[in-house]
Amino acid sequence: MEGFRIQNVNVELLDNHDKHRTEGFSSSKVLVVRRGAAFRVSLQLTGRPLNTDTDSVMIRILLGRLYVTIPVTTSEKAPSCQWRAYFNPEDLNSNNPSVFICSPASAPVGSYKFKLRVLTQSGKKIYACGTFILLCNPWCPEDAVYIPFEDQREEYVLNDSGLLFMGTAKNLVSRPWSFDQFEPGVLEACLNLLQVSPQHIRSKRGDYLKRNNPVYISRVVSAMINCEDDRGVLKGNWTGDFKDGVHPSKWTGSGDILTQWAQSHFRPVKYGQCWVFAAVMCTVLRVLGIPCRVVTNFNSAHDTNGNLVIEEYYSETGKKLSLSKDSIWNFHVWVECWMNRQDLGSGMGGWQVSDPTPQERSRGVFCCGPASVKAIRDQRIDLKFDVPFVYAEVNADVHSVIVKDGQMLSYSKDTERVGCLICTKAVGFPRLQNITGDYKKIRSPNPSISSRSSTASDDSTSSRGSSKGVLVFLTLDKAPIAGPPIGFTVKVINRQPVAKVMKINLNAQAKEYNNSPSETFWENQGIIQLAPREAKVLHHKILQTQYEDVVGDDLVNLAVVLEDQASHEQFLTSEEFNILSPQLTIQIEDEDSVEIHKEQTSSVTFTNVFSHPVSGLLTVAGAGLIRGKVHFRMLQLAPGDKVEQRITFIPTMVGARMLQASLTLTHINSSIRGFRMVSVMRA
Repeated sequence: MEGFRIQNVNVELLDNHDKHRTEGFSSSKVLVVRRGAAFRVSLQLTGRPLNTDTDSVMIRILLGRLYVTIPVTTSEKAPSCQWRAYFNPEDLNSNNPSVFICSPASAPVGSYKFKLRVLTQSGKKIYACGTFILLCNPWCPEDAVYIPFEDQREEYVLNDSGLLFMGTAKNLVSRPWSFDQFEPGVLEACLNLLQVSPQHIRSKRGDYLKRNNPVYISRVVSAMINCEDDRGVLKGNWTGDFKDGVHPSKWTGSGDILTQWAQSHFRPVKYGQCWVFAAVMCTVLRVLGIPCRVVTNFNSAHDTNGNLVIEEYYSETGKKLSLSKDSIWNFHVWVECWMNRQDLGSGMGGWQVSDPTPQERSRGVFCCGPASVKAIRDQRIDLKFDVPFVYAEVNADVHSVIVKDGQMLSYSKDTERVGCLICTKAVGFPRLQNITGDYKKIRSPNPSISSRSSTASDDSTSSRGSSKGVLVFLTLDKAPIAGPPIGFTVKVINRQPVAKVMKINLNAQAKEYNNSPSETFWENQGIIQLAPREAKVLHHKILQTQYEDVVGDDLVNLAVVLEDQASHEQFLTSEEFNILSPQLTIQIEDEDSVEIHKEQTSSVTFTNVFSHPVSGLLTVAGAGLIRGKVHFRMLQLAPGDKVEQRITFIPTMVGARMLQASLTLTHINSSIRGFRMVSVMRA
């Protein structure tokens, strides 16, 4: 019988990528498929066609030194828990037969090789090789990361842009972020992250075998995003000194960070803070096929001693003091990843908190999670991983203390501030989705609380007032924005039938989201005389020239302390708020007819709302719209003036794409941002 040989193996990139929803990775020129689903390989034969009666075809699948050998059958039927391969019966007798290879839905994630061996009656062995990358499969019901709704798979796996929510719960900042999972080099960097992990270095075999489990993968990734214990991606820095690296607020996407890390032979990138850590982790998990989203917890507690209480200290003049190891971050950003949790029993699957920001060690390593959100809500602090720590972040009480010369003058308790809003980006839309109820059993509203606008210590002020006869309220007139004065109102109520003379101290301090406030930048004092059962309303303003250095990423701690001149009793209320920066405005010409591979024009506009001239560097980027980034130098712009920059771009990917711009101002520690969603159609 005439011999034959395999001349070529075609891994059918376009067809397989389309069927496996991995077409975004096409630029890597490597076959990328998802586990639990078959992919097609075409064989080009020379000589005679294949004869399945006399010829035997075997495939060896290799992951590192692990391998499995499987026969290629003529039947598609085989146990789904095993590797299997079968011929396409329609072209079996041709010189170009197709072989379908299917992994189990629990196969390890990684970069594989495969070899074909053909045995004929003449005894000859013919080998051919190929490679493929295997990812988790949220479209496969048997996969542990299966998520049942297509719009959620589109959002939490395929969407390469999103919004990170920052600022305060009452004055949200929506920061655009490009996850960049389909940008050149990102896929390879994410696979390298697994290869250089301590788990892989210690035992390649053990690591490969455990990569079938998304719980294990998420813990490895959480630890590898920070560099505290390994060759991780990012170095954290909260000191304020970033001169030997990049200020965390300057990053606009994950791609630059991951490719810089990989190209430097895995030296940590400087610098990251919580939202950068979380956004990069979201990119890695989406690349690996694990559905995930970035979540913000407003007023996030860091409870160092595990007593579910955060202590805050103030001076008698309203200055917040750094006397506690505990802290409350105005916001903290982490990741939720979706998976079942057979290790925890029934009912604990779904969203899991994974936090790569290095705060506390988990089993000896700086990582956190995956902690079941359902376990957090149900107070199952006996369950792994790190449920007690995350539970405290969203549920701790706040004790506010006024001190003088080491002595406590006043004490109050707030049970509402921590975890007041937990949110993420909505599915399919650039807006907020409130998920607080997923973490906390919302208490029924107290009418005396719901009517107030201050979140710091109004509840505690009310309790003091009921016993001591004085109520004090602090209310911002409106959400502060850069430019106009910041107006606020202090309302003092004397509930007793005797007149009172009250000393009032007002104090405003700049603060970073994760630290105690710095020095006072605005203050005011005075005396109030209250008739029996009288209420007085005091109006105050902080002018632009007084707060201008706080615009952007910094916040303000505003406190009011009242002292009864007769009894020397102290009353405290406070509010922490951010001042919204001006926005960049982005317009797209012919917005309804943007087509792939066709040049488009857009414009970015900025108006200077500051009281002094500004200059800076404008950067425009957009995954699937612009290759890399484009930069424009903005010359000095006078107060009130407007500048417009025109930009051309050529889309390379269809679907909803994000065009984002950031303006880094000279001599001002803030960036002005803007974004526009662009719908790119096929030509």
